[in-house]
Amino acid sequence: MRRTDFPATRALRPFDREAGGGDDGVDAGGLRAAVSGDGGRALWGGLARLEGLLPAPGLPHGPSRPVSGGRERPPGAGRADGGPFGPDGGRRLVVGPRFDEPVATRGYAWWYVDALSDDQRHGITLIAMIGNVFSPWYAGARARSSAADPLDHCGLNVALYGPRGRHWMLTERRREHVHRESDRLTLGPSRVEWNGGHFTFRIDEVTSPLPSRVRGVVRVYPSALASYRTALDREGRHHWGPIAPHARVEVEMERPGLRWSGDGYVDANAGSAPLEDAFSGWSWSRAGIRGGTSVLYDVMRRDGTPHTLALAFDASGDERTVPAPPRVALPGTRWGLERSTRADANCQPAVLRTLEDTPFYARSLLDTRVLGTSTTAMHESLSLDRFRSAWVRLLLPFRLPRAPRGFTRSDRQCR
Repeated sequence: MRRTDFPATRALRPFDREAGGGDDGVDAGGLRAAVSGDGGRALWGGLARLEGLLPAPGLPHGPSRPVSGGRERPPGAGRADGGPFGPDGGRRLVVGPRFDEPVATRGYAWWYVDALSDDQRHGITLIAMIGNVFSPWYAGARARSSAADPLDHCGLNVALYGPRGRHWMLTERRREHVHRESDRLTLGPSRVEWNGGHFTFRIDEVTSPLPSRVRGVVRVYPSALASYRTALDREGRHHWGPIAPHARVEVEMERPGLRWSGDGYVDANAGSAPLEDAFSGWSWSRAGIRGGTSVLYDVMRRDGTPHTLALAFDASGDERTVPAPPRVALPGTRWGLERSTRADANCQPAVLRTLEDTPFYARSLLDTRVLGTSTTAMHESLSLDRFRSAWVRLLLPFRLPRAPRGFTRSDRQCR
């Protein structure tokens, strides 16, 4: 039965004004503890708790090992030595991402975060994008020119989930609104920073299609940094890898008034060609398991060759390949998008909640069992066949506004 007697939250800390801008005062008095809208269940259960795993300042890493020849892209599957993931290659010192690494013409790079509050009732996803792969504007630019500029199609996607509903935003920023340094990425009025030990997202965005201001700070503290990188396609043009399979996340939002902390996850993707040229879609999930995090990734390549990743990351960020669990069909979405996942034998995963339901993409929470652990998984289904269809690209501008040149009205409204 759905709960209606939500208890009041604990006292809140003052808002961090170094986020910049903003109204004075935060009405914390009316905040309530959040529950999901589905049967009173928590948004997300089963993630391994990470208390005690955070290292002392300085974030120590494992011993160094030999590295490859220093090229940015490894041949086929393997570990990259550069790009948006930061220095890498083998198990040497990992210093985190580099926001100023070159991004190929017609290519892309993104950094992804998801997290759940400790009471398992609030959730967030953040995606900082250079060359927004799902932008109709970028798709049009690539169709018109072989020299389409990824820096002219950037943005910060923010999605907040909780009892007050969902807040979703992604405004596409032009090159003149984007500034990159090795440890800082500025996207219009928002920015992402990496100080060598944690990420800070300073958010100042407007929701769509109905505009409302969202402003606040999110800090992501990795318990360890992973160095696993792999190519998703046979040509080595598209790469993926976790940055922090385990992290603690602190959310301090001024608009809407939210304060919570919980467990999270960080990864990155990068490529030198459009996604839809290499893949017809994918199914991805990550979940807390005993001793770490599992990642299950099924990529549907255009050439028809199957590609499945089944990985388990321990508390130090080290990975091991595990036998891929059986593939299981899930109910389709309201848009008729097919979904599937992998789960232990004799387990039929259940969709707890569909957080994002679009014509070509769905993000869901699953009640499942993975590698012997009953858990709740974050799950993605993506159809790039749907994305490249004309009718979907006609709908996308209603959800993905593009900031005009110069000082943008979208940055002024709703203040």
